[in-house]
Amino acid sequence: MPTVRRIAHEFLERQGMTTIFGNPGSNELPFLAGLPSSFRYVLGLHEGVVVGMADGYAQATGRPVLVNLHAAAGSGNAMGALTNAVYSRSPLVLTAGQQVRSAIGPEAMLANVDAPQLMRPLVGWSGEPSCAADVPRSLAQAVFEAELRRRPSYLSVPYDDWGAELDGNAALTLDRSVRWGLAPDEEQLRSLAEAVGAARDPVLVLGADLDTAGLFDRVVALAEHRELPVWVAPSPHRLPFPNRHRLFRGVLPAGIGAVSAALTGHDLVLVLGAPVFRYHQHIPGPYLPEGARLIQVTDDAGAAARAPMGQALVADPAPVLEALLDRLPAREPAQGPRYVPNPEPATGGGALHPEQVFAALRETQSPDTCYVVESTSTSSAWWRQMDLRRAGSYFFPAAGGLGFGLPAAVGMAMGLPGRPVVAVVGDGSANYGITALWTAARYEVPVTFVILRNGTYGALRWFGSLLGTPDVPGTEIPGMDFTALAAGYGVPATAVTGLAELHDRLKAAAAGPRLIQVDTCPTSPE
Repeated sequence: MPTVRRIAHEFLERQGMTTIFGNPGSNELPFLAGLPSSFRYVLGLHEGVVVGMADGYAQATGRPVLVNLHAAAGSGNAMGALTNAVYSRSPLVLTAGQQVRSAIGPEAMLANVDAPQLMRPLVGWSGEPSCAADVPRSLAQAVFEAELRRRPSYLSVPYDDWGAELDGNAALTLDRSVRWGLAPDEEQLRSLAEAVGAARDPVLVLGADLDTAGLFDRVVALAEHRELPVWVAPSPHRLPFPNRHRLFRGVLPAGIGAVSAALTGHDLVLVLGAPVFRYHQHIPGPYLPEGARLIQVTDDAGAAARAPMGQALVADPAPVLEALLDRLPAREPAQGPRYVPNPEPATGGGALHPEQVFAALRETQSPDTCYVVESTSTSSAWWRQMDLRRAGSYFFPAAGGLGFGLPAAVGMAMGLPGRPVVAVVGDGSANYGITALWTAARYEVPVTFVILRNGTYGALRWFGSLLGTPDVPGTEIPGMDFTALAAGYGVPATAVTGLAELHDRLKAAAAGPRLIQVDTCPTSPE
């Protein structure tokens, strides 16, 4: 008779989930025993890094990814990174080892008390099997819940369950499949096309979900077809539109009043694949400019339900895009080049300006490079100097949780073999996920890590000025040597201070991971 472990391994293999990111403890060893040779276990040295790597891998592949955590302590360590995976809508399947069943009630060491509650409300679903025979079904549910909800799920499994023998019913789990379909009907498409066609001055606001769904090129086609100006929704974790395209207007600011001001003059705001909106700074004001109407199209029912204004259509954006392209006549394109040139980079005093670093990346890296960015204080400089024209070119921590950049770049490179991956990370952010360097070295992952060192928490200094609190402690972090840290983890590293040397380092080929520390002057996000 098959064991729970054997059925679980075979189910995961059939689902294509043979790469596992984890940091195991004693409760997890019975699940990992006898892992088939087709599986790859990627070890991270901290659970936050493990989830960050899995998040990057899931976004790169578009597929569910298994994460192996240790009981309550390991799950707790992972929760900060999990917030990013929730808002990037990454289908992570988190499994955690539980004490043997007889030890849970007495709360023996490493018992995960009330395990399904631990990760709520972050995960979309969490559970613990009612008995050993229920483990295969519960594991399948965790996978399908993550896929259907596009949100991480969590499963706690007592470790004495894995060796239990099962009857013939357990094998039925192996052939299970669940599919998602959410197509708009004819009346919904007709009404939307009429609204866009009748608008005097419509504008597109695009979200990261469009890039996730592989709709980057179709969105460009729609914008050009109707000559629609394009904003990207606030706080994007992916880029759904080329940022130097002549129709690109920028990334919307993350304050209520500021968004309204940016959209002034438009009578229709069509939001595709984004929440309405992910505000950050508290900038009061009207949600929309006077005379404007908002229509949101998203396949995220929660995002549609919680929006404070507008009409929402919960549907797959793909057929909506095609319907608008088919039903609306093309407009005469404006004269001029399709892409606008980048401005000359600003210069710094005593250290390189971040714009100089980003211009150097643009000038030296392949156009198909995938950038994982975690440098909040340099966002304005980033969008001024980069020229990103391909899908899947930009990734950012979706919830703003620090510690995403280094590990996500490792997972991204594992999920995108053959595509260059560069992590651009501030010195403050880098410390939250620094152990990802060990995994990059251990598995020879070809990532270029660019650390911008300015000795401050730059975003905090900027917020201090916004909030009228410029004199708070804890915003200075001088004296860190990331080349020494990288060497300790086994990653070759160099420190550069000049622009010519930076160009030379970036142009040099590297087979495995490498780290470049660049001293930069402090800047603000705007």
